[in-house]
Amino acid sequence: MLAIEISKPGGPEVLTAVDRPKPTPGRGEILIAVVAAGVNWPDIMQRQGKYPPPVGASDLPGLEVAGTVAECGAEVDRWRVGDPVCALVPGGGYAEYCVGTASVALPIPADLDVVSAAALPETYFTVWTNVFDRGRLVAGERILVHGGSSGIGTTAIQLASAFGAQVFATAGTFDKCAACERLGADLAINYRDEDFVEVIKAMPGNGGVDVVLDMVGGDYTPRNVSVLNHGGRLVQIGILNGPKTTINWIPIMQKRLMLTGSTLRPRPITEKTAIAQALHRRVWPILERGQARPVIHETFPLRAAAEAHRLMETGKHIGKIVLIS
Repeated sequence: MLAIEISKPGGPEVLTAVDRPKPTPGRGEILIAVVAAGVNWPDIMQRQGKYPPPVGASDLPGLEVAGTVAECGAEVDRWRVGDPVCALVPGGGYAEYCVGTASVALPIPADLDVVSAAALPETYFTVWTNVFDRGRLVAGERILVHGGSSGIGTTAIQLASAFGAQVFATAGTFDKCAACERLGADLAINYRDEDFVEVIKAMPGNGGVDVVLDMVGGDYTPRNVSVLNHGGRLVQIGILNGPKTTINWIPIMQKRLMLTGSTLRPRPITEKTAIAQALHRRVWPILERGQARPVIHETFPLRAAAEAHRLMETGKHIGKIVLIS
């Protein structure tokens, strides 16, 4: 099969097309004939040598795929050969075939094409577990989504809006802010021109938010704390501005805030299975009603994975970048 491997840590040019044996599914696994694979920031970090795959996972990048079931391993009774499927995988997505755990795979939602389905798992698993499980967002609350035009951001905006929350987002250009508002954000703030803290505190009502979903970290942390309402939750899923900062614990204690965070890739299969089940029950109906959709910025042939990575690193995209096998 055609696969894209990381020949050595480095820039996009280290992504190399190779011929590899087709993998074999083990107990509880399925082999997926990959039609499309999503590109995500952890792929960039793995290519740079900053995010090694978990023990036992494929060394190939790629954390989400969509296609059809090509083979079922022992003890798999949910899937049949030929079933359309999308799946969260711990690695191996940049290839024509990929092995995934059967319980972490999901049917492609009705009326959704396979390319869009490839953009679902990584972002939807991440948003569900962080915004709704850890962040406990409910209807009528306010959420601030940083990086609103990213794959995670566009997903969080749509789902938070669909579940009845008021949504604020930050983005770095007029076009990106406009895209966030089209997707359901009540207000998008251009962080290059305005201070999101000042804008949110000046809003009518309680002048704060109940949940912040942040992938920036660094000096954003004390600013996020300052915009949280009493009982608010800061959920950290990335640290683009660095892992360290200085914060004042007094407002955290006074407002009884919760600061939490998570990573998805190394979590146990049991936890990923539970997230998959919740998505199928709570979110797939929203997708099938057309209340949310993956935003596809551009697609590339699998062999052009380096070009896809170059685009992602410019930060000019809105939504997801997808590779086509």
